[in-house]
Amino acid sequence: MPRAKRGNKRLERRKKILKLAKGYRGTKSKLYRSAKESVERGLNFAYTGRKLKKRDFRSLWIVRIGAAARLNGLNYSQFMHGLKVAGIELDRKVLADLAVNQPESFTALAEQARTALDNEQQQKAAA
Repeated sequence: MPRAKRGNKRLERRKKILKLAKGYRGTKSKLYRSAKESVERGLNFAYTGRKLKKRDFRSLWIVRIGAAARLNGLNYSQFMHGLKVAGIELDRKVLADLAVNQPESFTALAEQARTALDNEQQQKAAA
């Protein structure tokens, strides 16, 4: 069986790491060992950041929806419950976009939510 030689694999791997480390200061962009540590650390932060981004955006949407709902006389939880009772299935991303860019549409949704809540309270009182 012939001897397997490494070829350029080591050089290719090192070049890839140094390319990822481009823009780092000093040793971290020049020397392989330091660059490798920094790149691995940076990739870990990037992985974590992709998970945190989802949380951050959801909380931003909730804040925006809550603010717009308060302008229409409801708090966030009442508004969301009213939409659920009314059978309106819009996600928070769309609702936040409506709140910011189309406040008149959001006001119409808030009215529907309020009407649904009122109907629900009347049914509970009657029962």
